[in-house]
Parts: sequence; structure tokens; C-alpha cells
Amino acid sequence: MYSKLSQTIDTIALMEVSSERKIILQALIDYIQPKVVDCEAIRLNFICTHNSRRSHLSQVWAQTMAHYFGLTQVYCYSGGTEATAMFPKVAETLASQGFQIQSLSEGTNPVYALKYTENETPIICFSKTFDDAFNPSSQYAAIMTCSTADEACPFIAGADQRLPIRYDDPKAFDGTESMDLKYQERSLEIAAEMYYVFSQFYSKL
Repeated sequence: MYSKLSQTIDTIALMEVSSERKIILQALIDYIQPKVVDCEAIRLNFICTHNSRRSHLSQVWAQTMAHYFGLTQVYCYSGGTEATAMFPKVAETLASQGFQIQSLSEGTNPVYALKYTENETPIICFSKTFDDAFNPSSQYAAIMTCSTADEACPFIAGADQRLPIRYDDPKAFDGTESMDLKYQERSLEIAAEMYYVFSQFYSKL
């Protein structure tokens, strides 16, 4: 891992996940568990309304923590009920926490490549619908990161399971003095929960 990202993860490792959140996260742990045992591919599609903030943060941190704890068969994706653009503050926040970010294309829906270590395939981030051809069409868990998307999509075609793991939207602080801080906090909250989820498998590898 890049040194600054390793330092961020050292901080994340000390963060507490509440007992209430652990109950919510257990469904994801239970989905992953048999696939680890059977050495099967683990596909996780993180879904919110616009695929602009929370779903990207979740995708990036889940993929990073899977690598950190040595799970090589994890493939993380993200999508929305509609496509917009990954909000620039998300890329800025992740860069400040240690990710190396390259802009692959600009325009109304830019494409980013995020690297957490030198020799692994970068995470490709851009806004898309959850059923976009870039994402898996079957054998995946649909993880609903916002209540709006959860309510708007009563059925996710092809998903093995649908798991609500919701986060407050940092968009509420856009344009305020607290904006930078709130994006940092939300990113670290998601990171801490993904750290907790994938740490459950470290001793089993």
C-alpha cells in the first residue's frame, strides 16, 4: 500500500464500529463467508441514487480492505438508479487519504482510476446505473447505501442478495464550511466498517 494510505488505515483500525452497525454489517459478512470457504468469486455492487458519493466511497474502501486483508477473489462495483457523475470532492477526499488518482477522461461524467498500491489493477470509478454493462449481471450482492435507492428499486435483477447498509449523504454539507470535514468523516466511517467486515476473514485465510 502507499505509505500515506497505510497511515490512514492505521488510524481506521483504531475506530470503533458500534454494536448496532455490526448487526447491520453481519449480513454482508454472512454473504462473504461461504464464498471464502469455497474459494468463489465475491462480487459486491454498492448502489445509491446517483452513483456520485456514498456508493463510490463504499466501492473503493471495500476493494481496498479486501486487498489489505488478503482476499484476492473480491470484485467491487458501484452503480445508481440513474447515472450522473462522481462528485469531485469524493476524488479529492480519497486523494487526501492516500489514494493515487488519475483522470482517464473528462466531460460531464469523468472517469477516474484509483490505485491503493503499486502493482494491483486500479479501481475504475465513474457514474453508471447499477445494471450497466460495466457491472456484473448475476452472482453478486446488491448493497444499498442510501434509503432512496433502496426504496426506488424493490427488485435488483441478477443479485444473489440485497443488503441495506445505509450511510448519511455528505451532499448535505456541500457549499458549507464543514464540507471538507464531513466528506473526510463519511469516507473514514465507511472505511472503518469495510475494515471491520473484511477483518473477520483474516485469521481464516
